[in-house]
Amino acid sequence: MTQSPQQDNELSLAAEFPPVSEAEWRKLVDAALKGADFEKRLVSRTYDGLRIEPLYPRAAKAQAVAGRAAAQPWQVLQRVDHPDPKAANAEALHDLENGATGLSLVFAGSAGAYGYGLDGAQAAIAQALDGVFLDAIPLELDMSARHKDAGQHLAAVLKARGIDPAQTQIRFGYDPLGATVRAGSSPLPWPQIAKLFNEIVADLRGRGFAGPFAVADGRSVHAAGGSEAQELAFVIANAVAYLRTFADGGIALKRARKLVYFRLAADADQFLTIAKFRALRKLWARIEQASGLTPQPAFVSAETAWRMMTQRDPYVNMLRATIAVTAAGIGGADAITALPFTQAIGLPDAFARRVARNLQLILLEESNLFRVADPAAGSGGIEALTSELAKAAWALFQEIETAGGAPAAIEQGLLQKKVAATRATRQAAVAKRKDALTGASDYPNLSESLPKVLDVARVSVPPLPAVKSFEPLPAIRLAEPFEALRDKSDAILARTGARPKVFLASLGKIADFTARAMFAKNFYEAGGIEAVGNDSFKSREDMIAAFKASGTRLACLCSSDKVYEAEAAEAAKALSAAGATVHLAGRPGEHESNWRQAGVKNYIYVGCDVLSTLQAAHDILAL
Repeated sequence: MTQSPQQDNELSLAAEFPPVSEAEWRKLVDAALKGADFEKRLVSRTYDGLRIEPLYPRAAKAQAVAGRAAAQPWQVLQRVDHPDPKAANAEALHDLENGATGLSLVFAGSAGAYGYGLDGAQAAIAQALDGVFLDAIPLELDMSARHKDAGQHLAAVLKARGIDPAQTQIRFGYDPLGATVRAGSSPLPWPQIAKLFNEIVADLRGRGFAGPFAVADGRSVHAAGGSEAQELAFVIANAVAYLRTFADGGIALKRARKLVYFRLAADADQFLTIAKFRALRKLWARIEQASGLTPQPAFVSAETAWRMMTQRDPYVNMLRATIAVTAAGIGGADAITALPFTQAIGLPDAFARRVARNLQLILLEESNLFRVADPAAGSGGIEALTSELAKAAWALFQEIETAGGAPAAIEQGLLQKKVAATRATRQAAVAKRKDALTGASDYPNLSESLPKVLDVARVSVPPLPAVKSFEPLPAIRLAEPFEALRDKSDAILARTGARPKVFLASLGKIADFTARAMFAKNFYEAGGIEAVGNDSFKSREDMIAAFKASGTRLACLCSSDKVYEAEAAEAAKALSAAGATVHLAGRPGEHESNWRQAGVKNYIYVGCDVLSTLQAAHDILAL
């Protein structure tokens, strides 16, 4: 019997190894854990409480999620956010000439403005887009309540240039629900907003634009510290509200669904981001089926996440953005905007914009990430996360619907309260460095020089008068508390010529204290407190003399547990007598009472509240 050519080419990976059952694997794992709890050591949970196993079997029967077609590259969008329309135009033209395939027009006060953005006046839009072939590239509008007329002003620009709206690819990006929840207020009751929204859409459709016009934008939830399921429930609920609005305006559902698209945040949690984008498409397909429609892939846009950006060691933002873009691309995003790595510092310059553009081009043209439709299909871990996320988001969506739909739920603060709880949990994890932020909470560099940004003032956008107020979704960056301490240290350095310091009181030999001394240095310098010390001290007197010479009032004992048993109490007494507030690197265990009596005021270790300890240390040093 002969084999087919296909059989000849089959490659069976690990064919030379005997098959291993899950029970056999678990037996080996238990032996390696040496009695430690499997659940605590190897099983983790997301902020939605979803279980993440250490090992998953292949999801053999999984089907690819319908989304961006195979071999269809995602659109590489570049931000147009310079407040000066002439400068914005120069940036846009340069980006398009060097690989960007579309533009994201960011208007001041929008969800993605981050302190900058265009004016929505017709003249400003016309100048910002001067020389841009508006019928040849996709445009995505990041709208704001203050500049709600920007879409119609853009339409007027096209008319003045004689461009047929039917030949354009413009996603207008109206998101009235997102704008109200970000502001925590509404300028009008929702029925009136919906009526005005329908009038704007009817006007644009009457001019020949195909849309989409509304965006269900999840960035507000993500930037407020929300979870993946909360972001998904928010966008699905908002999209359903927009469908209802269009239906009330006389648009059939089959047409109305094409007037809505989605925008999600993509962050450096690669697997969760992939699962989130896949789950969105499953959720929307279920909405379409429930509406009596045959599911069709919606347009899904992505922007790299604001909350993960850091001002300190901002070059790490390049890595975060690369992971986020990779995840969004694999997850099936149709268009991606990468925030330049200096976005959290100020308005990015040409170099930062080039990096944002080129990281996408490398992933597309060199890594070929777009070649396969839904490459994560069949992956046990990704499939499980996708399914569990979709279930969690659907349950929250049903809760929102029970409350009366997205407009009513926003006014009641239903989702905002859940997001606030998740934000508090997330911030606590950052404060304890359970969620590490390289360059901010971990591995700080006190001597770093920050990259340049453009010398452009931030744009102030006054809020609209409100008829209703409710709980808002504030945009945060997780690194901000650590950055505030670093800023405080910089201000002290500028004023006095020296940073606040902690004296590392090393006990024993170099081999005894090096590990904890390095831990302590990293710990304190994350708050801008410079660590000073010595490789070793010949005597207790030498250590006390060095402490007095350091000019600080804070000392941290650093050594091994064995040396601590013999020397920590006496060293703490000596340092306290010399005027030091004494910390100790390590857990006190059974020695806590004895060491506290000796003068140890606090302990630093993996899992302690780093942020509160650093804030207290600044208070001590400010006395």
